[in-house]
Amino acid sequence: MKKDKRWLDDIAIVTQVGLTMAGSILFCLAIGLLLDKWLGFRGLFSIIFILLGIVGGGVTVYRQIGNVVNIKSKKDINKRDL
Repeated sequence: MKKDKRWLDDIAIVTQVGLTMAGSILFCLAIGLLLDKWLGFRGLFSIIFILLGIVGGGVTVYRQIGNVVNIKSKKDINKRDL
């Protein structure tokens, strides 16, 4: 049963990472499109905000993966101490 739980945990992490990146990029794209429409530009803010979404999503994903790695290493240390 524990092997199945690890597999499901890994799938959940991958899904969370993918949704975080996609959400970040789409949110920033929407802001860029609205600014382009409001200010009358033709894609300038869309490109800028897509890049910001990629960077912001990458930083968030990096932190999420770092937290998962830290939690797993702490669990491994606790298992060895027992």
